[in-house]
Amino acid sequence: MIQEKKIPSLLNTMVVDVQGGSPCVVTAMNKEQGMFRVEAKAVVFAMGCRERARGAMNIPGFRPAGIYSAGTAQRYVNIEGRMPGKEVVVLGSGDIGLIMARRMTLQGASVKMVAEIMPYSGGLKRNIVQCLDDFGIPLKLSHTVTQIHGTDRVEGVTVSRVDEDLRPVPGSEEFIRCDTLLLSCGLIPENELSQSAGAQMDDVTGGPVVNGKLETTVQGIFACGNVLHVHDLVDNVSKEAGQAGAFAADYILHGEEEWGEAVRPKIPAKTKCALPKDRDPANDLICIGCPAGCLITAKKIEDGSLSITGNTCQKGEDYARSELTAPARNVTSIIKVKDGAGKVVPVKTASEIPKEKIHACMEEIRAAVIQAPVKIGDILIENVAGTPVPVIATGNMPRIP
Repeated sequence: MIQEKKIPSLLNTMVVDVQGGSPCVVTAMNKEQGMFRVEAKAVVFAMGCRERARGAMNIPGFRPAGIYSAGTAQRYVNIEGRMPGKEVVVLGSGDIGLIMARRMTLQGASVKMVAEIMPYSGGLKRNIVQCLDDFGIPLKLSHTVTQIHGTDRVEGVTVSRVDEDLRPVPGSEEFIRCDTLLLSCGLIPENELSQSAGAQMDDVTGGPVVNGKLETTVQGIFACGNVLHVHDLVDNVSKEAGQAGAFAADYILHGEEEWGEAVRPKIPAKTKCALPKDRDPANDLICIGCPAGCLITAKKIEDGSLSITGNTCQKGEDYARSELTAPARNVTSIIKVKDGAGKVVPVKTASEIPKEKIHACMEEIRAAVIQAPVKIGDILIENVAGTPVPVIATGNMPRIP
């Protein structure tokens, strides 16, 4: 879209300071231009957020290799094509942590458990099902890591149960041998520029205070996305970004209006994603068709037909029928590339494959090496795992000249 609109963009460029006013002044630097300034009639902050690091959690132990944020591990695997470790424990059950538990399993690692200090998961119910339940990865609620073992490399962790005040329960300690600890313990809006610009901050959202037009308390500076508050869904980030851009354009065209009242963004209440304790996995299904994760009860009745209740849409009914008769999943992964500009290319199965074929599918994908160039839609593996389904590229990979 940026290229279509011929909007100039600078990559590998660090903004070090922003001052509001008329005009706003942005100070940035890169290797080609050194330090430079840009004057603008309006600025939109969209710096996103960062992951909470180990230092913010005060976990006892040395600082061995093998401790990564879930997002860092995600980049290593999906972009660099490198595996952070072979035996993994995930601390925190946010969506990135759940997704990385699945990704590490698909890439051949053994994920021992996901430990969550709260009595409910921080991720979507559908991710608990398709990332943990599908692969037999245990989710330990009301548990946390209380000790990291190892000096040069992680050798294991101690996991303890916590009480209602989130304090470790003496005597509940369990040693888990592993060489990798992934941290998925929350996100923090990246607001150093907002603060240095003089924007008033909101203690509740962690982002700047804005009015109904997403303008901060600094004239000409707007904010959107995860820098404003942490969003659960990227769709909402995109929607908010479009609104901020429209408000900034209106400001440029028509000038400053009365700032008005502060408006706190509507943040959906955090769903406590604890699956029902009395859930019967054979009949009580969590729909993975959308983020709602409806609990659907599906049973075979005497005449051989299915009784399906609890779904709120046709997609839920279709999922329940498939899950009871022929469970299937889409598989997304990466394939190694030879002579390419990058080391791996993202891929997926062209359609769902039988659930029991996932591991065989991944064995073929992990063993494959593709010659560059690769284009989106190219068939890289035909009839994967003995199914009629091909594996196709979902990204481009040019050949190195």
